[in-house]
Amino acid sequence: MARTGRRPGNPETREAILAAAREAFAERGFDRSSIRAIAAAAGVDPALVHHYFGTKEQLFLDVMQAPLDPAVVIAGVLSGGVEGAGERLVRAVLSVWDSPAGAAVLAILRSAVSNETFAAMTREFVVQRILRRIAKQLRLPPKEAELRTSLVATQIAGLIMARYIFRLEPVASAAPAEVARLVGPNIQRYLTGDLSA
Repeated sequence: MARTGRRPGNPETREAILAAAREAFAERGFDRSSIRAIAAAAGVDPALVHHYFGTKEQLFLDVMQAPLDPAVVIAGVLSGGVEGAGERLVRAVLSVWDSPAGAAVLAILRSAVSNETFAAMTREFVVQRILRRIAKQLRLPPKEAELRTSLVATQIAGLIMARYIFRLEPVASAAPAEVARLVGPNIQRYLTGDLSA
């Protein structure tokens, strides 16, 4: 009996769509990126994008999951213990942004800023996959953990905006090691310092 429906696609087509979507979301954010434009950039019919991913929202989720596993990055940062964790965290963040995965992370940021649904989704992702892991692995006091990790997030978010979005000099072109040396102590204070001062 003959099979009906679409033929199974090949992995190269799926990856081409993901690459085109990653670039579109990074340049234009979620709301201003269309399935039609993503399909054109990938050289496929828009129906094929729907076949692989269903909706634009699901495509974004797949793009968001594509670049890296934050648990692996955080584990590397925290494996050295509490001392120096602030500087190691800044180094890790900069290494991600300076890698090919940086474009995908930029897509997440742009989409979260422009779309409340994705802001909520990204916030949940950051809290669950990153901040709570930091608090748990560093054994931060439960009563302070949420405040401390939220303060870390504000510092990192500000650094990302200044360096990669606004390209504020001299921070934008400073060597990653120098940025980590300068910003790391602030992160360390948020993690382990006296917040009552």
